[in-house]
Amino acid sequence: MHKVKRRFRFYPSEAQKIELSKVFGCVRYVYNASLDWRKTEFEAGRKPSYNKNSSWLTSFKREKEFLNDVSCVPLQQSLRHLQTAYQRFFKKQSGFPAFKSRNNRQSCEFTERAFSYKNGQLSLAKIGRLDVIWTLPLEAKPTTVTVIKEPSGKYFVTLTLLEADKTLPPSDKSIGIDLGIETFATLSDGRKFKSPIKIRKLRKKLAALQRQHSRKQKGSRHREKARLKVARLHEHIANVRNDFLQKLSTLIVRENQAIAIEDLNIKGMMRNRKLSRAIGEQGWRQFREMLKYKCEWGERKLEIVSRWLPSSKTCSCCGEKTALTLKDRVWSCACGATHDRDVNAAQNILAAGQAAIARGGSVRP
Repeated sequence: MHKVKRRFRFYPSEAQKIELSKVFGCVRYVYNASLDWRKTEFEAGRKPSYNKNSSWLTSFKREKEFLNDVSCVPLQQSLRHLQTAYQRFFKKQSGFPAFKSRNNRQSCEFTERAFSYKNGQLSLAKIGRLDVIWTLPLEAKPTTVTVIKEPSGKYFVTLTLLEADKTLPPSDKSIGIDLGIETFATLSDGRKFKSPIKIRKLRKKLAALQRQHSRKQKGSRHREKARLKVARLHEHIANVRNDFLQKLSTLIVRENQAIAIEDLNIKGMMRNRKLSRAIGEQGWRQFREMLKYKCEWGERKLEIVSRWLPSSKTCSCCGEKTALTLKDRVWSCACGATHDRDVNAAQNILAAGQAAIARGGSVRP
């Protein structure tokens, strides 16, 4: 069994929009108040924890009676999300938890005791039945339901399900992947996949809309209309990128039994001011995470190769290293072999990945 998330759009009634707005506001209020309480406790020399925070919420709800107008489950889940944010911060996986804003994406989570799902009908506590557009059937009962309101004004539900593992048929192929900017992914068999051209075209349109938004008077209806246009275009670009990454990762996992990919230092690369925007638009981390969970589902092997491997300047035929510049896209080795820079790097990544799998551990360059 493995966890999967399914996302569907729904259309709330006017009454439901009001109720959802209350839930979003209360969840945001409790989250921000809890974050402030944790900071105060820490400054006073006490160690805040989830259990103490939960006890604090009980007394806090007596003071703020309007919190009782919504289901208690999303409020309790906001404390769990804050606890997770702190855990990620201490593990150096993310920054310090920040206060939530009413102008960004809004969400609230319901557990099994606060929703019901039967025969394609989804109902939430104190909100009622949702008009969900089911684009595919659910193979299991949801364990959690997350209601999301995007900045574009669209409403979605994300359902967490426990589904049975679906093993893919075994394959005798292995592949190495070299990620880049101009070409998103180059495979060791010579195939190249470029990022959608549509994203580059939409970037100019986005810049124009952002300039129009900045010129509008704050608080005016025209500024709100301009903000919606920017938000909808951001959402469209994210959908185009996600569609590309999903299809490419699925293709690679289905075709190959073993996959090797380089461990890129994305955080360090983003410090390059000239390339930071281009790197951020690629979605390398998202692509790697997709490969990871799809390999686990399909019983495939994913090997992460060390970032210090000199994959580009090492000849995949003889192993000789050659000094290269970024402009050298095709180069010749002393052994007589001529290499495409990216294909050669992918072949070296594949070789390092196969060696790591054979030895049962990482291979240092």
